[in-house]
Amino acid sequence: MSPRVSVLLPVRDARGTLAVALRSVARQTLPDFECVVVDDGSRDGSRALAESFAARDPRFRVLTREAQGLVAALNAGLAVARGRFVARMDADDIAHRRRLELQVAALEADPSLAAVGAHVRLFPRGALGPGMRAYEAWLLTLDSADAVRRDAFVECPLPHPTLVARRERLPPEGYRDCGWPEDYDLVLRLLARGERVGVVPRRLLAWRHGPARLSQRDPRYAPEAFTACKAAFLSDGFLAGHASYVLWGYGGTGRALRSALLARDRRPSAIVELHPGRLGQRIHGAPVVAPAALPSLPRAPIVVSVAGTAARAEIRAALAAMGFEELRDFVCAA
Repeated sequence: MSPRVSVLLPVRDARGTLAVALRSVARQTLPDFECVVVDDGSRDGSRALAESFAARDPRFRVLTREAQGLVAALNAGLAVARGRFVARMDADDIAHRRRLELQVAALEADPSLAAVGAHVRLFPRGALGPGMRAYEAWLLTLDSADAVRRDAFVECPLPHPTLVARRERLPPEGYRDCGWPEDYDLVLRLLARGERVGVVPRRLLAWRHGPARLSQRDPRYAPEAFTACKAAFLSDGFLAGHASYVLWGYGGTGRALRSALLARDRRPSAIVELHPGRLGQRIHGAPVVAPAALPSLPRAPIVVSVAGTAARAEIRAALAAMGFEELRDFVCAA
């Protein structure tokens, strides 16, 4: 019989953390699962460790292959996954023992959800800089499918190792390598198809952070790659059919997004700023205006590119007071 859940766990050279990760899967309170460990050319004994684990617990099986990279490993695992639900897990993280139980229950309680994530606790705490601490705190503010859709272009709204999805609702092409994060790409593709992606608002994963992580070493996870990903999906979605848009914010975040959108032939028709030295000026030909001028401008989609949860909350309130509706008239893309 097919298991209820397939846990997809790619690994390359993670022997030092793999055993703890596998034990956290084995102790799940939802026992009806298979764990597909995809060994992507490990040379440190990770494969032998996984195989010894599978020899003791038939719910675990190991798929071995030459090193071809994370995306290829994920798709290889997906191809053999048998469960109705697919759960992601990394070889250096630790799952809460009720993780699968609670996330599958959330999906079964709401058939409109294609997938759910969960909150995380980053560790080791001493390795966290202010940016990762702020990201962790921001993730805790996302507690529903509406919140995920609203903030999808701020940052990746779901830590990928927390994802549990209905197998039949995943894109048929699986994961893609587009030069930006494959996990963010997957979430944005689900949302672009109109799928609802929710959150179980509990910390169900201890998410390891450190210099050895792929996200810290691979250019596909650099800030400019995230920005390029946002620009691609904004151009094909919110800005589809619009050659111009109004850009709110021209700090570092706004400048980076403007450049990425320019590469996709989207140019700001105006830039909204609060800096008195910029008001009345032009930036790359676009007039710089105060927020109060927005209702009098020719109607165009508004992209709010301002860092900081509090600042975005103020901007959202101001735009709502002017009669603009989020996701119809404006989107936040920090």
